[in-house]
Amino acid sequence: MNLNARKTSTPDQQAAGNNPRLRMISPQLFPRTPVLSGRDAEAKREEIRNYFHATLDCYEQLFETLQGEEAYYKKPISLRHPLIFYLGHTSTFYTNKLLLAGLITERINPRMEAMFAVGVDEMSWDDLNTTHYDWPAIDEVRAYRKTIRRLVDKLISETPLTLPIGWDSPWWTIMMGIEHERIHLETSSVLIRQHALEFVVSHPAWEPCRKSGPAPQNQLIDVPEGSVQLGKSKTDLTYGWDNEYGSRIAQVSAFQAGKYLVSNQEFLSFVEVNGYGRDDFWEEEGRAWLHHTRAQYPAFWIRQGASWRLRLMTEEISMPWDWPVEVNYHEAKAFCNWKAAATGQSFRLPTEDEWYRLYEVAGLSEVPHSSSTAANIHLDHGASPHPVNEFVQGQFYDVVGNVWQWTETPIYPFEGFDIHPHYDDFTTPTFDGRHNLMKGGSWISCGNESLKSARYAFRRHFFQHAGFRYVVADAPPAQHGSHYETDKLLSEYAEFHYGDIYFDVPNFPKALAELAIAAMEGKPARTALDLGCASGRATFELARHFDNVTGIDFSARFIGQGVQLARQGVLRYTLADEGELVLYRERTLTGLGLDKVKDKVQFYQGDACNLKPLFSGYDLILAANLIDRLYDPAKLLASIHARLNSGGLLLIASPYTWLEEHTKRDLWIGGFKRDGESFGTIDGLKDILGEHFKLIQGPRQVPFVIRETRRKFQHTLSEVTIWERVA
Repeated sequence: MNLNARKTSTPDQQAAGNNPRLRMISPQLFPRTPVLSGRDAEAKREEIRNYFHATLDCYEQLFETLQGEEAYYKKPISLRHPLIFYLGHTSTFYTNKLLLAGLITERINPRMEAMFAVGVDEMSWDDLNTTHYDWPAIDEVRAYRKTIRRLVDKLISETPLTLPIGWDSPWWTIMMGIEHERIHLETSSVLIRQHALEFVVSHPAWEPCRKSGPAPQNQLIDVPEGSVQLGKSKTDLTYGWDNEYGSRIAQVSAFQAGKYLVSNQEFLSFVEVNGYGRDDFWEEEGRAWLHHTRAQYPAFWIRQGASWRLRLMTEEISMPWDWPVEVNYHEAKAFCNWKAAATGQSFRLPTEDEWYRLYEVAGLSEVPHSSSTAANIHLDHGASPHPVNEFVQGQFYDVVGNVWQWTETPIYPFEGFDIHPHYDDFTTPTFDGRHNLMKGGSWISCGNESLKSARYAFRRHFFQHAGFRYVVADAPPAQHGSHYETDKLLSEYAEFHYGDIYFDVPNFPKALAELAIAAMEGKPARTALDLGCASGRATFELARHFDNVTGIDFSARFIGQGVQLARQGVLRYTLADEGELVLYRERTLTGLGLDKVKDKVQFYQGDACNLKPLFSGYDLILAANLIDRLYDPAKLLASIHARLNSGGLLLIASPYTWLEEHTKRDLWIGGFKRDGESFGTIDGLKDILGEHFKLIQGPRQVPFVIRETRRKFQHTLSEVTIWERVA
């Protein structure tokens, strides 16, 4: 029986679950991810139904390779759940997401849907998960799967369908469940491969390749420079995960790349020179992993005296030296470092951009829907890798397929990245600089995984059906900002400066900048100073009018947000929502209409009460919500005229919230009784500024709102005065 033999049966037949006698097989390719457009909605409904049932059939058939009840409950590796979890997880995923989509209103089995809800990312290879679970019986989980199968089939039959299916359609959530199961088809196959042989059994539907011969000699092939475009549009007609959307255009410098994936034979040279015993070949994180695991060779290799064998999913075979080696990122990187040291050439892994360039020069296109693909992918050619010199693609082999290929690129969001509300934690936890992208897919990568646009990232110590291709390049790997700011105060200020408008209160830094610019009518607009700039929104806004704007703040952490926007054009942060729940936000200069002014701003860390002499000669100084946070506000106010040009303007905004934690009581400039009468901050400002300034506007009240959580906000009035330097 061949793996590309899949069939469509009735729901009752399919609900029969793991009984292979109730399955009929017809010579069909394992269905590809559907195009989500067309003119015939009913035909598309049936295509999605077939895609759904074929996916569940294949997934359940995978679990037929487990032998005995213990195989379901014993962990293949300590850092992942036992396989009983993964049998139930993909079905409970449907229930949890269908509830969010409003397609169902009640849970099917609350106990299972809680127990099987969240999987395990190997967040730390030395942090064992010892949590105890009272797992249900296998038959109970299979019965639950049948119930969910019938439920989803009914939804496919009855849910109104309008084409094309977009991000906001309830059908998108149905597709999400199917594609999620296909992801776990692959990850579960890896866990089965990591299981002890006594717990697995060969299966006719999961036959590996039986071809092997001498490994070819790898060689470097020139790849000319060129431009690549990454990212999907929301109008794309295939399902995608959130991290695939947005856009990136990159110019890729010329490089050289290995003609073949690194084979077992080629990697053996690294093992034989004691590569696993040489710390100097390993990156810092890789050395820590190496010392913890005490690995001496790849995880799926088995040493038997002077010979080697290879563990496949359900069996061990004599080492096929011409197959691609399967390793984690640390091992692939160490091999490249060794090869660089041995040759004097700059060997490394390709970046995501360089993989796209390889895809272009190889002349590749997507997996065909109606014929077998010329790549070892989508279960078209059996249940294992093939020789590295079998699937030619342009001048290269296996740019797509055989095994995933590690890249140098930690996953990051494209410009315009958005989060689907029904799966808000699919990608964002991986934007931590610790999850590297893999490209190209493996023999079992199906559906969305097989697309050019697929972006899957794993911890660098993670084992997948993954190997690598090396490149030689003069250009260092591009670094991308991917982190989300999670500090509560910084996140609140990021939202205050660049986020949404609440209760119809205009953005405060922008409003102040607009007041300042309006007051500057007829005056020179060469330079401006945003003193106490915090996250920098007013700095950018002032640059709409001024030739050069300087932002200064005492906090380097606040300035960092403005610097990041100026350099990268994007700022990402989390917002407290409710309890432990958070929302993810991305703000861009382009989205704010500020992308054309970024070259006109500069940010510096500085003490407003003790500024360097160079910060002078300004036509405008903006001091927003600053004076009541200074340790000596009078010191600043008494000397600030010297930093303004004659006729220049000073805009001061403050809620006058005097607190001793910021300013000693005897240094307040207002907000107290003097000679028995109330003495306000405006009185203090007139006293100190009167010698060199005249008040030309205000006082006026300008409101602002700071969001703390979904239901908690600070609403404040800041008093604004504008002063003109006259002496």
